[in-house]
Amino acid sequence: MDEEYDVIVLGTGLKECILSVLMSISGKKVLHMDRNNYYGAESASMTPLEDLFRHFNKDGDASKYGRGRDWNVDLIPKFIMAKGELAKLLIHTNVTRYLEFKQIEGSYVYKKGGKIYKVPSNDKEALGSSLMGIFEKRRFRNYLLYNTNYDEKDDKTHQGVDATKFTAKDLYKKFGLDQNTQDFVGHAISLYRNDEYITQPVLEQIKKNQLYYESLSSYGKSPYLYPLYGLGELPQGFARLSAVYGGTYMLDKTCDKIVCEDGKVVGVKSEGETAKCKMVICDPSYVLEKVKKVGQVVRAICLLNHPIANAGNSSCQIIIPQNQVNRKNDIYVSCLSHTEAVASEGYFIALVATTVETDYPEGELSHGLNLLEPILEKFVSVSDLYEPTDTGEKSRIFISSSYDATTHFETTSDDVKDMYKRITGENFDFSKVKSNLDDQNEGEENQ
Repeated sequence: MDEEYDVIVLGTGLKECILSVLMSISGKKVLHMDRNNYYGAESASMTPLEDLFRHFNKDGDASKYGRGRDWNVDLIPKFIMAKGELAKLLIHTNVTRYLEFKQIEGSYVYKKGGKIYKVPSNDKEALGSSLMGIFEKRRFRNYLLYNTNYDEKDDKTHQGVDATKFTAKDLYKKFGLDQNTQDFVGHAISLYRNDEYITQPVLEQIKKNQLYYESLSSYGKSPYLYPLYGLGELPQGFARLSAVYGGTYMLDKTCDKIVCEDGKVVGVKSEGETAKCKMVICDPSYVLEKVKKVGQVVRAICLLNHPIANAGNSSCQIIIPQNQVNRKNDIYVSCLSHTEAVASEGYFIALVATTVETDYPEGELSHGLNLLEPILEKFVSVSDLYEPTDTGEKSRIFISSSYDATTHFETTSDDVKDMYKRITGENFDFSKVKSNLDDQNEGEENQ
């Protein structure tokens, strides 16, 4: 421990592991510590199943659900957009060499009355969808084609719309989309968490819609991917890669104190020893004095012996738009099975999550939980959401934000990019990382 490092990373959550790799690749000497004896921190996967029962202090016989080792239950399950930022990062950093992915079978949206509908995968499927009436289908098809054909550099594709000034609401009006269609577009395709986007310039939404359909076109059934054996494989994959580039990992290692002098970090004290460093990267739990609580997330992990009705036979995501259930925030539902190597054969793991709005958090999940009945086991948690109050510019302590209620990784990727810019002063450049890796691999081959 009595060494000097460029970077000490605290916590092995996915964000911290990604940044650990990026720092290692850039040639920095990295020490990565976690107070837990497993990877993933709050986003870990629980295996065997008995560990899930213990984690939630719940009585019950886990053995009746098959072999415990067949289960890998994510505490915060999320899916990867096939063409999204995290997928690019996995490819460019070559972490894919350690992982295998499955496509999520379907993406669905909830409509008032309790029914779920498949999100149309293209303009032809839109015309056949029972989600909309016949005239609305054609209006949505025209809207969809406009979004997919839009090219920021080609005025001919703009149809007179200045997307830097036109709002999302304006574009919906231009194509005559009704409220229900706006809900499923904004929340199940654009993946906005609430309706604040509606008055913002529409360019960002057009790009989000294009990302969704580019990801969908890669595989056809849904735009989402998921790693076999659970999300716990992701931080471990990044950790292995960081080690290749010289990173040092220590699990089950407490952080007693982050040592600062004149308001700037100089080291981390653990078990009587101090490791010197020039910066610290960590999750909020290590620096509660430097974060603020901005809300809460309620999650219910449920074990089922059946797939979700009307949502295919194995994996899916269902988004319940806020307006459809008179809320301010969306409700998210995901489902996985033995097909993704996370459950015993014949069983399913479903999650329902949302941002807390009342004094009865579990009750806010009712619309999602009703879709899952009957439920064999239910594990409910309420987690505080934290954001850093310190950018890290002066203190050189760079803090991630808590994981939100979404069941996809787009907001996680945004946080990583934001932290990278705060740390380096530069925007994250995928091509630069690719180049560095190619140089490194070439060097290894020549040795």
